[in-house]
Amino acid sequence: MEWLDQLRILLDILIAAVLGGVIGFEREKKDKPIGFRTNMLIASAAALLVALGKFVAFQMENSLDSASLGVDPTRIIHAIIVGVSFIGAGSILKSEKEESIKYLTTAATILFSAGLGIAAGLQLYPLAVGITVLGLTINYVVDKIMDLSSDSN
Repeated sequence: MEWLDQLRILLDILIAAVLGGVIGFEREKKDKPIGFRTNMLIASAAALLVALGKFVAFQMENSLDSASLGVDPTRIIHAIIVGVSFIGAGSILKSEKEESIKYLTTAATILFSAGLGIAAGLQLYPLAVGITVLGLTINYVVDKIMDLSSDSN
């Protein structure tokens, strides 16, 4: 891999980190357990793993016996989703006394941050930005609507 290609991957990771940070900042402001840094790291790691997966797939395609290797670059996305879901599951708390579940939205936001990192890693920048705006809208605007509806009751 040429150094210019590596710089391009670093740009993808930086974009993912910034967008993940935007999502994480909103979570941090609400004092949720997984916030700014974690969302940045998850989005960045997803972008890095996708970029490395593309590189490995390219290398395998150029090998002598690529057909027997069964290279499937979508497996890296599957692995990211599984790994991030494990982290998200660790953030969910179930209170037996109150029969309630807490931080489910935080867990979903982690998966969302991984998704925007995957988009950035695939160099789908408008999609990554759009996903970020959508995530903020869901987490912030819907929260305000819920507050207004509970105030009116």
